[in-house]
Amino acid sequence: MTSQPIVDSDALMFDLAPVSLWIEDFSDVKALFEQWQNQGVDDIETFLLANPERVRQCSQSIRILKVNQKTLSLFGARDLNHLMVSLSLVMRDDTFKSHVSELSQLWSGKTSFSSHTVNYTLQGERLDVQLHGRVLPGYEDSWKRVMISIEDVTERESARRRLAVSENYAFGLFAHSPVSLWVEDFGGVKRLIDEVRAQGVEDFRVFTDVHAEFVERCMSEIRVLDVNARTLDLFGAPDKQTLLLSLSDIFRDEMGPHFREQLIDLWEGRLFQQREVVNYALDGTKLHLLLQFSVLPGHERDWSQVQVALTDITARKKAEAYLEFLGTHDVLTRIYNRAFFVDELNRMERRRKSSHPVTIIIADLNGLKAANDQRGHNAGDALLRRAGEVFTSLVEKPATVARVGGDEFAVILPLTDATGGDTVLATLAELIELNNQYYTDTALTMSVGIATSADDEKLEEVVKRADIQMLHAKRGYYEQPGRDRRSRTSRNL
Repeated sequence: MTSQPIVDSDALMFDLAPVSLWIEDFSDVKALFEQWQNQGVDDIETFLLANPERVRQCSQSIRILKVNQKTLSLFGARDLNHLMVSLSLVMRDDTFKSHVSELSQLWSGKTSFSSHTVNYTLQGERLDVQLHGRVLPGYEDSWKRVMISIEDVTERESARRRLAVSENYAFGLFAHSPVSLWVEDFGGVKRLIDEVRAQGVEDFRVFTDVHAEFVERCMSEIRVLDVNARTLDLFGAPDKQTLLLSLSDIFRDEMGPHFREQLIDLWEGRLFQQREVVNYALDGTKLHLLLQFSVLPGHERDWSQVQVALTDITARKKAEAYLEFLGTHDVLTRIYNRAFFVDELNRMERRRKSSHPVTIIIADLNGLKAANDQRGHNAGDALLRRAGEVFTSLVEKPATVARVGGDEFAVILPLTDATGGDTVLATLAELIELNNQYYTDTALTMSVGIATSADDEKLEEVVKRADIQMLHAKRGYYEQPGRDRRSRTSRNL
């Protein structure tokens, strides 16, 4: 693997993420795949296992672009270069088969992959890890940007190994584990599933589509045998009895579909499962959790003892949500940014029949430079935030408001003709007037332009027409003290 720099505007959030994150370039792997496909290879797993050199060729084709601080601390590396030159120490032994599995998932056309494998720290310590990879949106055709997350599950896997050696020691781990652990009896669930199978049902997914009540019946058959202290802490329960009496408050809403998928996996013989789920603490707090389900050894025939491990990944999910927010929103005004505005225009073009006519409003904030020069950038930022407040109140979906430049805003109004656009402009003027009543130190004013799409007119041209009108209004704002709001080609609010 080789390294090259990457520009990441969200570097801070990336570095602060609570899980190990890697940004990698798989484009050369994709080129290798295309070469092998042209040579007639159809079973990539057999092809790779037949010659380990091919796996190494794929591995060496992957370029690591960036890792976060959690990655460096997890593997005990000083910096990216230190990690890069030591990759042979990190990925060895057990990683071969898992890497083949990851490559096979990409070969099959998936844009995401996962594996369970073993890595090592630079000090030689074993790490059991859960790896998830995803081709980032916009790079599906090139694989130039792939996000890899690595979760350290060494403790859980060590507990599994020790369980076979010492039952008492396993109980100690259960009681004091930093992960929420549940021991449950799924015997009633197995009996219900066996009854359905005996009736000749072959497609369990279709069966649960038709008989949604079966899923609820299975859920009611689960008996919780024990939970550990971390579980009580995670869900905010003072004791086990309170927790068990409140299960309907914990497992609700989004849990139904997840449990159905869990039943389908059990139907298909997967006695170890993992998936991300949503539960709720007793105070109503939403918890994002990594659920790991396993039928305990010796209970495969009746499922009378299963272990459920819940890892709190709420912080990670919030970080992911914030990164997604940064990709589509302007942080200062909290409205959409230019990238989202452009994407929305493209979506409108593709949905012409369901969105046209479209009216576009372009608004430019008056006096921003003067505010910055005379009173500092804090004053200018305050004006921009006020503009964001006004535009947030102006329209609702499916309309879109975005900050498309330093002091420039745009409004997309689908299914809105010129008359409707004028109505929105009138509302905008009222909102600005109302806003100025609360902020008497600096008046908020805007120069605006508006245009409505004609038949077969590209929205890009509509934006240009609105922008030209806005520029005329802007010129009039600075040249003429008197401004006529009734003019269609020169508007100032």
